[in-house]
Formats: sequence, structure tokens, C-alpha cells
Amino acid sequence: MQTFSGKSVNQGIAIGPAVVLKKADEQVKPVRIADADAEVARINKGLSASQEQLRHLYEKAAAEVGVEHAAIFQAHRMILEDEEFLSAVRETIRREQVGAEYAAAVVGDRFARTFAEMDDDYMRARAADIRDVVSRLIRNLNGTAQADFSVTQPSVIVADDLSPSETMQMDREKVLAFVTVHGSANSHTAILARTMNIPALVGVPLDLRQIQDGTTVLVDGAAGVAVFDPTAEAIQKAQEKIAKEQKAAGLLLELRGKENITRGGKKIEVYANISGPEDVARALENDAGGIGLFRSEFLYLGRESLPTEEEQLQAYRQVLRAMGEKKVIIRTLDIGADKKADYLHLEREENPALGCRAIRFCLTRPDIFKTQLRALLRAAVYGNLSVLYPMIISADEVRRVCGLVSEAKQELDARGIPCRVPEQGVMIETPAAVMISEELAELADFFSIGTNDLTQYTLAVDRRSEKLSGFCNPHHPAVLRMIRMAAQNAHKHGKRVGICGELGADPELTEAFLDMGIDELSVPPSKILPLRKRIREIP
Repeated sequence: MQTFSGKSVNQGIAIGPAVVLKKADEQVKPVRIADADAEVARINKGLSASQEQLRHLYEKAAAEVGVEHAAIFQAHRMILEDEEFLSAVRETIRREQVGAEYAAAVVGDRFARTFAEMDDDYMRARAADIRDVVSRLIRNLNGTAQADFSVTQPSVIVADDLSPSETMQMDREKVLAFVTVHGSANSHTAILARTMNIPALVGVPLDLRQIQDGTTVLVDGAAGVAVFDPTAEAIQKAQEKIAKEQKAAGLLLELRGKENITRGGKKIEVYANISGPEDVARALENDAGGIGLFRSEFLYLGRESLPTEEEQLQAYRQVLRAMGEKKVIIRTLDIGADKKADYLHLEREENPALGCRAIRFCLTRPDIFKTQLRALLRAAVYGNLSVLYPMIISADEVRRVCGLVSEAKQELDARGIPCRVPEQGVMIETPAAVMISEELAELADFFSIGTNDLTQYTLAVDRRSEKLSGFCNPHHPAVLRMIRMAAQNAHKHGKRVGICGELGADPELTEAFLDMGIDELSVPPSKILPLRKRIREIP
């Protein structure tokens, strides 16, 4: 029996035979060529073949896991259409007189390394997408057969890492768990595992050459361990845990469609936090009452240029249509601090958490902000949309935002484009916003409390610092008093108030939030049913 530890990206327990996926060596060597035009033509042919394969993968994914999760293949097609990438490949062919495969590999590696070296975990994970796309292009150029990643029996998938196209070739019904040597919480493997609700570990220090197909593997997502060749006793204990989990999951599913109401009759809305259209399916599967936080900045990350008004409209409309009449709260661009996009050329700051981020960036770049506002106003005609503005610290900021909204509305009206000004709210995530919350309540339609930053700014503790984790107490009396004060001032003016930060899913505080009169809690989709259970247990 051998036990390996890794980073858990989804909990649960699974036992089954290992299927070890080994990739062929795709190292490309430079080959001198005589006809650069012919190599450029080969690139164009390879691009066409790759686009067609991705189109088929998109259709397969849309049918099996929904259009939200199939969107990754649309993103891959966009990489192959990126003019900066294509120009760099063609220029490398002509300048260095090398073959198409080598030029694609060199440029792809450069692009991937740029993402891999970024501070943001989400952005680093996008490097794998670029490598996946370039690998596909190279295989189409040199005629190498696509690897076979089909799974014929219920199995635990063990791999170095998995790309979106590789996971799409698998039969979902046959995958019990994922165990990978590389990957992150934002990798496609992790996202897929959470979607399928199966246990998954990444960063497991395995030597794949030493693992045989068919080896029994026990994966414990909660404990963060993978056990190869487990003993009979270990298997029995795991099976007992599985039975207990299945019983608990069955009881939670019985809560679908039921009200979020305490025994004493207090009611509260439970919404989902999402980062893009691809997360809507999980929100609906877990019976979310709406979307309490759509982090729109993820539409700006992992790309080489700003998303257009039309691209944003498509994403917002997709979510609104999927949610029907349910509330969808979209937070405007919250860029800066730990979320960066190189093409925005943000200045390096000594303390980015206190720098030009969120609404400050938007107000200093009204051209970018108004593009998003126009997309949001256009999207508002397709569903129950509310817009949320982050990092507000003054009433003047709200007035300036409202002025830009009016300008965006006038521009759309002048173009004869249907639009509507939706409900507008402000995030309460600084002590300043709490202290003037009564004034802000006169200007905003609702409040949403971002407890992550509110805790950081109230306690003056960097929430990303592991060394200071012992000092960052989200249950600190000062933080809870801030939340209560904001709620009281919102209700004084007849405005609703929600919590969209991590504290919203903390069962130890649910009763306190109900006592404060919080109207809605927005949490990760997987936390919705457990939170609903907690609410219904409160006297």
C-alpha cells in the first residue's frame, strides 16, 4: 500500500482501477525550409483542420455537459484566430526559415510561459489551454494521430495533467475520480471534477512510469490522499464513508425546491457565486435561487485584448436566459490587486490592494467601463438583471457611475439599440463604505457585502498572506458589527442587503446573519444545499 498526498480540488471518496494516461513525446525540432510561403500555407491548412475538430468537440460537450461548459472549446477556437499569435507564427517561419511545426511550438511556448508566470492562479491555469491548442495544431501539421483517452470501464484517471479536449474524449459515466501530477484549483480537470461532483486531487507527486493500469486506487478528496493498492481494511472503511456520504447527499437533494426558511419563520434567499457562463449549470443543479455574484472580470482575464461589447453581451445574455426569471447580479470589472491582465498595462504598485483597482480603475478608464455598461444595459432586456459596483468608498463615486450609465443609455438610444437601466447596487467591502452606508443607501438600490475584503481592510491584514492567517479572523467582533451596521442602514431606507463573500457559506454565522436581517446569502454552488439545510434547522 502506497499513500500520496495532493491538493484536493473536490471532495468525495472513490475506489476503482487506475487508468494511467501517458502522452506521447511531442518535442518538435527545427527543420530548415526553402519555401516560407509553402509553410505558411501549411499553417493555414492545419488551422482549418484544428478549427473543425474543435467545432465537433464543442458540439459533443454542449450535448453532454451543456453549452456553459462547452464554452472552453469556443475559447480554444479564439486562440487559433488570435491575430497576434498567428502573426508571430508566420513571422517566425519567415524570419528563421523554419518549419510550421517548430514555429507554432516556439510561439505557443512563449505565450504559455507568459500566462504560467502570472501571479493569478486562474491566469496560470490558462497556460494549459494554450499548450493544448498548440499541441492539436502541431499534430494536424505533422499527421500524428490524436491520442486515445477513451475509458471503457469505471476507473480512476491518473495522469500528468489533463487538457479540456482530453477530458471531453472520456465517457463521463466511466470516470470515478481524477489524480494528476500537475494542475491547480482553476485547471480544467478541477473544474470538470466539481461539475461532475467526483473526487479529484492535483499536485500529487507520482512517477507515472511506476503505476500499472488496473492498480486499485482509493481517492479521498476530503483527506487529500490517493492510496494505491489499499488494504482490505482501508477499502472497507472507505466504503462505509461512501455509504454515509451517499445518504447525506440524498437527504440534501430532498431540499431542492423547498423554501429557505427557519423553524421560526424567517426567510432568506440563497444565491450562487459564479465566474462565468460555464458555472451556471452547477448553480442550477444545486437549485440556486439566483446568481448573487457574477464576477465579470473573468471575461477580461486569460486573453490578449479587451472583450468587445458584443462578446460581453453574449456572455451576460447566456446567463440571463439560462436563469429565466431568477435574479442575476453582475459585478462590474473588478480588476487590479491580485487580478491582472497584461494588455491593460496596469502600473506596478507597492500595495496593489490599496491601489487602482475595481471602481477606481473603471472611473479612470471610462472608455473601458462604458463598453461594459453598454453591454449590461443591452443584456438587461433579456432577464432579471442587477448590476453591482465594487470597492465604493464615497457617494461621489456612485454619482459618477450613474452619470456614465446615463451616457451609455443615451449612446444606445441614439443607435436605436434596445436597452434598459437595471437595478444598481454597491458593494460594501471597506470600513469607509460601512460608515457612510446610510448615505449610500439613498443612492443605491441594494447592498452586497464583500466579507473577504471587508475583513482585510477592517483588520489591516493581508488576506493572501499565509504568515498572517492567524491574525485574519473573519469572526472578529469588529467585522460582524460592520456587517450589522450596513444591514441596519440599508433597511432604514427600504433597501435589501446580501452577503457574497466567503462568510456567507459559514454555517457558524448563518443564525447571526438571519438575526441581522440579511436578505440574501450568495455562496459557491456546492454550498447551496448544505446552507439551505442549516437555515431550516435554525429555531
